[in-house]
Amino acid sequence: MAGKHRTVSLARRGFDFETFMWYFTRLSALAMYALALVGLVGALIMGARTQMNMADLIRWVFTPNVTHVANTNIPDTAPWMTLFWKVTGCVFVFFAGSHGLHGLLSVIEDYLTIRWLRLTLRILVLLLAVFLIYAGCYVIWTS
Repeated sequence: MAGKHRTVSLARRGFDFETFMWYFTRLSALAMYALALVGLVGALIMGARTQMNMADLIRWVFTPNVTHVANTNIPDTAPWMTLFWKVTGCVFVFFAGSHGLHGLLSVIEDYLTIRWLRLTLRILVLLLAVFLIYAGCYVIWTS
């Protein structure tokens, strides 16, 4: 005989910041997979299958930056410098940076017991992540 399923409201379940970040981490990983697939399909449609080696193609997939195409056999890099690819690259950098930030913060929370050190490292990791995301987007927009 099957057991009766019970439902618990979000308020009783405790939908707090940690639960939100748990969901965000899973969804950001899926978003990175989707963006990598968009980058791969886009590159193959734009001729990368005959004019790029595998290493250049993989670099393009994970960071769609025109400098990854400049040293290949592709004669015209203009289609690779569109607003779509710049936004795609920045979104990928944001999801990768925030995904890694949450992972690092989880490690800090799990293994450090000294309260002031945890707080200090949280602030440093947050500042580092903001700086790296900004630097990544800056490189994408200015190249």
